[in-house]
Amino acid sequence: MATQRTYHEQTNIDYTLRLREILKTLPPFAKDFFRAMEPVSSIRTRMNYAYDIRVFFRFLTENNPLYAHYRSDQFTLQDLERLKPVDIEEYMEYLKVYQREDSELVTNGEKGLARKMSALRSFYGYFYKRQAISQNPTLLVDMPKIHEKAIIRLEADEVATLLDYVDSCGERLTGQARVYYEKTKDRDLAILTLLLGTGIRVSECVGLDIQDVDFKNNGIKVTRKGGNEMVVYFGEEVRSALLNYMEGTRKAISPLSGHENALFLSTRKRRMGVQAIENMVKKYARQVTPNKKITPHKLRSTYGTSLYRETGDIYLVADVLGHKDVNTTRKHYADIDDNRRRMAATAVKLREP
Repeated sequence: MATQRTYHEQTNIDYTLRLREILKTLPPFAKDFFRAMEPVSSIRTRMNYAYDIRVFFRFLTENNPLYAHYRSDQFTLQDLERLKPVDIEEYMEYLKVYQREDSELVTNGEKGLARKMSALRSFYGYFYKRQAISQNPTLLVDMPKIHEKAIIRLEADEVATLLDYVDSCGERLTGQARVYYEKTKDRDLAILTLLLGTGIRVSECVGLDIQDVDFKNNGIKVTRKGGNEMVVYFGEEVRSALLNYMEGTRKAISPLSGHENALFLSTRKRRMGVQAIENMVKKYARQVTPNKKITPHKLRSTYGTSLYRETGDIYLVADVLGHKDVNTTRKHYADIDDNRRRMAATAVKLREP
């Protein structure tokens, strides 16, 4: 009997095979860059970079007369160094709105633009550092500026309202909606409580197996970005929600082959995916906080905020959230005490009472 792979093992295999297919659509020399990236990056990062680099070469064939009749395998390193800063600037403009091969329109905001330009700069940087090219036009182009945006999170009363809503909204439903709700209520409540009570990523959540839950020590074993495993501990509310789901709904399901160990299952008896959990969170959240676009990542931010306010320990928050760089944590959570800012709202009187 073959050994059953974990979710993360299977995901790595799937992404590796997908990356190999993408590399077939890139110039041959691109393989050197991705081979060099392997020891210092995840397969997901390399796959995303490959998609981004493919967009760059497609842009050249569509927009640069020199390469209008090129196939991907005809590009050489000399073509890279032949490009000027203005070509890179035109590419950056192109990235704001373009059509994919399947004619779907793609738009990039500040973060998407910055990621794709970062991929191109790294690509150029690899060959420039190894003296395979003598010119690096990406160094002469300013990278997109990312403007700070207010972090969206749930307040304490909104957290309680959300969980209460999931617990009782079935009373307002009828027909098939009521049937579906009853099937998924305990699972959804367990997922939401887990995300809000531990701050784990949605990708870490979907990867959980039944054996990853340790009720003796109130901990779950998660696989972080980069493949590192870590035990994240949870409180009594999370314990209660997980037990209720695992002893009830989960135990009553007979999963499809290959999904026997998955903790959270869909109604089709398969491991839930990232998109399914994102849709579930949005479905409930829009009923409770319609003016806030709540996603699983926003629930993670909510947990990080609560933990920092309770402990004041930014290093603890960084450790629990799995941030490799504490500066990332400080950037998002160290400035959350906005009591002084709230004071400004009442400090200035427009009319005397």
